[in-house]
Amino acid sequence: MASKLWRPLRILFLLLLLPLSASCTAAEDDAAVARSSFHMDGDVAWVVQVSDLHISAYHPDRADDLVRLLGPALRAIRPHLLIVSGDITDAKNRKKTTSRQDEDEWITYKKTIDAIVGKGCIDKRRIFDIRGNHDTYGVPYRGSKLDFFSTYSVSSQLDRLRTINSILLQGDRSYLFLGIDDTMSVGIRYPSNLFGNPTDKRIEAVNSELQYWTSHSNVPITKVVFGHFPMSFTSSSKGGQRYESVFARQSISAYLCGHLHAKFSKELWRYHQMKTEELSSSFWEWELGDWKESRLMRILAIDRGTVSFVDHELKQPFETSILITYPTDSRNMNILELESKKGSLRNDINVLVFSEELILNVSARVFDSHNEFKIVEEMPLQHVSSSSVYKPLFHAKWNAESYRSPSPTRYWLQVFVLDSHGKKTLSERRPFSVEGKMAIPHRPWLNRLMFEVEWEAMYKVLLCSNLAFTLILLFIPKMLYHVFKRSSSYQRWALSIIASPVQQRNTCFWLVWFLMEGSSSKMLWFSLTLYVFWISQMPWFWGHATSENGEIAQMYLSGWSIPSSGMSWTNYNPDVMVITLPFLYLVVIPVVVLAYGLFAERSAAYLRHHRTRAEGRVNPADTTSESASFLPGSPDPVSLMKLSYKNKIKFMSSKFCGGWTRRIILLACLITAAIHLKLSSMLMSAYGSTPVVLSPPLTWMPLLLLSVAAYCTMPPVDYSIEPRTVHS
Repeated sequence: MASKLWRPLRILFLLLLLPLSASCTAAEDDAAVARSSFHMDGDVAWVVQVSDLHISAYHPDRADDLVRLLGPALRAIRPHLLIVSGDITDAKNRKKTTSRQDEDEWITYKKTIDAIVGKGCIDKRRIFDIRGNHDTYGVPYRGSKLDFFSTYSVSSQLDRLRTINSILLQGDRSYLFLGIDDTMSVGIRYPSNLFGNPTDKRIEAVNSELQYWTSHSNVPITKVVFGHFPMSFTSSSKGGQRYESVFARQSISAYLCGHLHAKFSKELWRYHQMKTEELSSSFWEWELGDWKESRLMRILAIDRGTVSFVDHELKQPFETSILITYPTDSRNMNILELESKKGSLRNDINVLVFSEELILNVSARVFDSHNEFKIVEEMPLQHVSSSSVYKPLFHAKWNAESYRSPSPTRYWLQVFVLDSHGKKTLSERRPFSVEGKMAIPHRPWLNRLMFEVEWEAMYKVLLCSNLAFTLILLFIPKMLYHVFKRSSSYQRWALSIIASPVQQRNTCFWLVWFLMEGSSSKMLWFSLTLYVFWISQMPWFWGHATSENGEIAQMYLSGWSIPSSGMSWTNYNPDVMVITLPFLYLVVIPVVVLAYGLFAERSAAYLRHHRTRAEGRVNPADTTSESASFLPGSPDPVSLMKLSYKNKIKFMSSKFCGGWTRRIILLACLITAAIHLKLSSMLMSAYGSTPVVLSPPLTWMPLLLLSVAAYCTMPPVDYSIEPRTVHS
């Protein structure tokens, strides 16, 4: 009998341990590397990158256009690699209010890739895809039934499911492409899950892999890293490590990413410089806009260590594309040639021309910007033939010494192409520097905000400043009020502030009085203080964080806590900033200020009324002034009972709304309540209505605090009673 019971108990025990074992496996895979290598002819290689496909069941055109537009483009380009840098599927409902993994979207992706392989004549082994944050929305753990990337991605089909993919192109030189998957091992659902989350093991593994190829390559090697998240949206590891120092130390040429989409900008590029006592190094970071709306595709080339690229909007079928691989654009591309640093220059021009048509003529022109952009030199380029494979490379010799200049933007280069149909194609005119000088242009403020600010650090600054301001708002006025509340000089001072004309009021004195009177209610002050303490230390709300019907998790100010996975944050995790910052800045601080405003307005009206009465200037007929709300003459209880229902409502509404100042504050309370309800409804849609509604700190307390403040500050019927004795 005991043996019969033991077997089902053992199965149940293993099922309970499954999530834990999955999380352990994910942790062990942090340092796993999948290596691939391919042969290339010569020392020029080119790859194609697409990002943020967002294949959706509600937008089939995204997948259709990949087949219709990207497939023929690949046939013309014939890249050495195709890189898909994350956010493969959209994983959202039609209204984009909640996220979930949709298997049909992943099946569509697999079919799309198969169609692209056929149309683009590309070897499937040369396609490398990695996860984006959308690809992990609602995935409880790696390998779960909702982890469709592990089933339908190219990486899964070719047994390359690792967090690091190392791809080596070998020819006269070696070019290393290193792909990094920094998505969360426990996929929190939208709107959280916004940042890349590397671990110490993964960063060390990336460093080791880059170092390995540096020391084991017999020929010069150029290294390019790609991932989904920009550095500005990649958090530090628990040990405080970041990729930037590793990339600079290992002398990578560029980091390719996606994530931010072209709606911010199509030119999100950043030049990283790392300087220490022992080392001075740099690398470029180039974000590629999305396929989702913009249909963007990047062609990136490496020519003897020099990295260059051109981006295309594939809204129409692919046409002739021109990529100047050397000299590169002095505004936004690398020049890592050792020869230029030693003083010797490359005396050549190299251009890749991709077209489905036969190319008849390619020529280049050099312009001098210091001489009204007059043509300095024009030269024909010859096709570089290859016996083994087709190479769309055109080459010309020139005297680079003629173009030495202190200015990196003096000389500009443009290439002209003529195909067999007589169609002329011109490249973008761009500056170059044969000496490798940089001319980084000024970026728009939005580009700098999104791409050059480390949002992990910015989040902590915004969070700590908000909490510090809130605590100052609570404690400093309360301390001042406790010290001065019984002083007769304070009463005279307060009366002088209220009595003085608006244009003569000292703003500083008026603000101090406002804060002191606002903190006068013990009950409300303790409630506000307790609430702020709660949201800083305790759970905000409960919800289905990892799947629509998954376990209930808790969200703290520091991040999510998921018991079964053992995931929790002791440090402030920036993935929740899209929830916490709007709530703190648009709800919590306004609730405190508006509660103070209601009590301060009541004290002001009381002081104004008694001053008016003392001066004998009361006009009972004047019901428009704020002091009128404190005038005698309100109906007694017996008379109130005799009023009609309509008049009772009118009287109670007038009594509750008070004067114009109170009405403005109450209107601000309604606006704050509407913002709060909007934020709450968003979280209900995202993480489940029932658990979020049953979370008082988030859904009930702001409304309750505003309601209590409004009720406690209603103008009293008995005006001889001081407001302070009522609410303190």
